[in-house]
Amino acid sequence: MSEQLDSGIIRISDDVVSTIAGLAALETPGVAAMSGGISEGLAKRLSGKNVQKGVSVEVGQVEAAIDLRIIVNYGSRIQEVCRQLQENVRDAVENMTGLTVVEVNVKVEGVTFKEEEAAISYEEAHRVK
Repeated sequence: MSEQLDSGIIRISDDVVSTIAGLAALETPGVAAMSGGISEGLAKRLSGKNVQKGVSVEVGQVEAAIDLRIIVNYGSRIQEVCRQLQENVRDAVENMTGLTVVEVNVKVEGVTFKEEEAAISYEEAHRVK
């Protein structure tokens, strides 16, 4: 986003929108984790850039489109989780940035069980950053 005001230009980075969307997604009940995929891991290694895991954004002057890849908790109603996820992400991005979110696409890439979720949380907490 880039906005011309009398006092100067305001620009919001794609990374900022990506971070907001990722945090809102993880706060959604039923979402166990974000899914990074193979290509994202490769991009992180090659560029050295911290790519927001499971989130892709396209940010224009006044609009944004967001793609999310998630893992849901077993037993959750996937359609309901995804609808709530879309609403949470749209609200968070629009309220914090002023951008209009035109679409929030969700791809469910896996289902996790309670034991796996504990393992994911342990691995995330003890990963060297």
